[in-house]
Amino acid sequence: MKIKSARNSLASDHNRTAYLFLTPWLIGFFCLTLGPMMASLYFSLTKYNLLNSPSWIGLGNYVKILSDDETFRNSLFLTFKYVLFSVPLKLIFALIVAMILNKGLRGLGIYRTVYYLPSLLGGSIAIAIVWRQIFAGDGVVNDFLGWFGIKGPSWISHPDYVIYTIIMLTIWQFGSAMVIFLAGLKQVPTELYEASSIDGAGKGRQFFNITLPLLTPVIFFNLVMGIINSFQAFTPAFVIGDGRGGPLDATMFYTLYLYLKGFSFFDMGYASALAWIMLLIIGFLTAIVFTTQKYWVFYSDDQGGK
Repeated sequence: MKIKSARNSLASDHNRTAYLFLTPWLIGFFCLTLGPMMASLYFSLTKYNLLNSPSWIGLGNYVKILSDDETFRNSLFLTFKYVLFSVPLKLIFALIVAMILNKGLRGLGIYRTVYYLPSLLGGSIAIAIVWRQIFAGDGVVNDFLGWFGIKGPSWISHPDYVIYTIIMLTIWQFGSAMVIFLAGLKQVPTELYEASSIDGAGKGRQFFNITLPLLTPVIFFNLVMGIINSFQAFTPAFVIGDGRGGPLDATMFYTLYLYLKGFSFFDMGYASALAWIMLLIIGFLTAIVFTTQKYWVFYSDDQGGK
């Protein structure tokens, strides 16, 4: 009994120590994450302009958004278009660069750092401003096209082209996915390539039969993170579109519309409802990816397809 009591006392001391170290995270979670989320949920059911006390209207904001808000539908379509193009292209580009760096280049750490830098800088306002200057009517891109006698448009001022400049900026920020792909490639056993070479498999067959299947867990992770992050894209659209979604709402991303509703038009209740709809959309898409993983994600213990 004394031994059991001593063990319980030791376990209790360990628990208290663990909770002590967890206290900063717990405070941050409840005060900076869960608390604001619950407040946002309440505000989404009210009419609240930040100046007066919120007045309860129930599902009024949601009904208006889903039935009578053309800008909501346009911004949602634009955001889906951005996610549909940017996420796959970013993953493909990151995988290509990772495979090049996996060839045993000298100074791999330097190359890895250089390619990772855009992921750290790409979301900044300064880079978005530089990107805007590059694709302006008199920017570097059109100067380059001028050498070949091509007169390029003002990419950021044309509603048909501006979205693709933002997508290119996103693809340029491939560093995080590239580093994860590179780590995954390091885990692929070289014996598999050697055995397949003996059997006469070429590089293409090795990629599709060995590399790609063994990388599916990494692809799955990068895909989920890419979808979540792309739906939250804000800074490039805000800077390139002058903070108003221009030209002609061609950069009115969902997050920008939410921001304008909350902090330009002071309709915080409406903006909170938009935020919760976005949360449900991201959650739904993430759930779909998780549900389908059993059909295309393969783990080393062969449990991915079971």
